[in-house]
Amino acid sequence: MKFKGRVWKFGDDVNTDEIIPARYLNITDPLKLAEHVMEDADPEFVSKVSPRDIIVAGKNFGCGSSREHAPVAIKEAKISCVIASSFARIFFRNSFNMGLLIFESPEAATNINNGEIIEVDSDQGVIKNLTTGEEFKVASIPPFMNQLVEDGGLIAHLKKSISN
Repeated sequence: MKFKGRVWKFGDDVNTDEIIPARYLNITDPLKLAEHVMEDADPEFVSKVSPRDIIVAGKNFGCGSSREHAPVAIKEAKISCVIASSFARIFFRNSFNMGLLIFESPEAATNINNGEIIEVDSDQGVIKNLTTGEEFKVASIPPFMNQLVEDGGLIAHLKKSISN
């Protein structure tokens, strides 16, 4: 997969309450969740972000509670992917299970700035900053986890597998 978008930069330790505040956890419609994504980290985020934009963050992105709502809200906001120095382990797994593409790259997370345009080639494992010309290598996604994302998450993948 290859895509490009504008960067929205966040710092270290962005927790799941900042990604989707607990006051919205009674919402079951993923599109309604997306209306509140990153609200406690940046109250204006939803009004500024566009489909295919990309979140770039520091270390330990998605720490806090293990809620699946966080990757769902990001995915339904049409964010292409999240690039971070590191992810909280439960968020990492939940992201693939929910069909959200994520990449760990401390170098990219440190050197990419808010508002820059980047291109991600997940097949080649390359993140290219189109604003500065810098390139960053990132581990390619293992085939099974890539398939989960392409199928829309674990449940969609299992439904597809059962129907075949």
